[in-house]
Amino acid sequence: MTPEISGFTGRLVIHVTLYDALNDFLPPNRRGRPQVVAAPQGEAPALKHVLASLGVPPVEVSRALLDGVPAPLTQGVPPDARVAAYPYEVSPWPTANGAPRFVLDNHLGKLASYLRILGFDTLYRNDYQDPELARLAAGGRILLTRDRQLLMRNAVRYGHWLRNKAPRRQLQDVFAYFQLAEYVAFFSRCPHCNTPLQTVEKSAVLERLEPLTRRYYDDFRLCPNCGQIYWQGSHYERMQAWLHEVLTP
Repeated sequence: MTPEISGFTGRLVIHVTLYDALNDFLPPNRRGRPQVVAAPQGEAPALKHVLASLGVPPVEVSRALLDGVPAPLTQGVPPDARVAAYPYEVSPWPTANGAPRFVLDNHLGKLASYLRILGFDTLYRNDYQDPELARLAAGGRILLTRDRQLLMRNAVRYGHWLRNKAPRRQLQDVFAYFQLAEYVAFFSRCPHCNTPLQTVEKSAVLERLEPLTRRYYDDFRLCPNCGQIYWQGSHYERMQAWLHEVLTP
């Protein structure tokens, strides 16, 4: 099997083997094959830069071996070395602080709504610029993106590259990768603006309700930021059923 050459210029090479899901970052015709990265003369690039030359963000790498020995991603890699890199099966985000908090890039609006409906603090705007996303991720949020270059920014500590374009599949991926089941707080957060919802007396919102809603429902929640009103109507039940279907293995 012929190895592929990528990355730096020079005649010296570094041999790289990517395992399991890290192959997703390679073109389809190169997956599952040994890779060869051209090494620069006169310097030993950091292991994370060797992997980045193959399109692999450091936040997706659980461990790496340099000539069979565990090595940090800051370790310099000499020419003719052999690198093996392995993915996370489950994200390493710190669980001590409770439920994870997310920030999503500009193309993930539907996923942002789903995560908010499930009760997760999820920042999203369709005009975020990359530096702002990286800054928000540096503050302890998990960055979800379809842009692998964004995940390679030094400020990003925790993140995940979404392999699929379909929001439903993205939600399944995130739910499994970050083990979110125990943190779900269904309809506790506004899906439009991410603000925690407040219980409100029916009398306080009565004038804003349609006649049938006034008649058949008594429990309401209000977003104190955008003013949206929520109740457990048929739309609530349909969304609950849909999410249960999507998230049940």
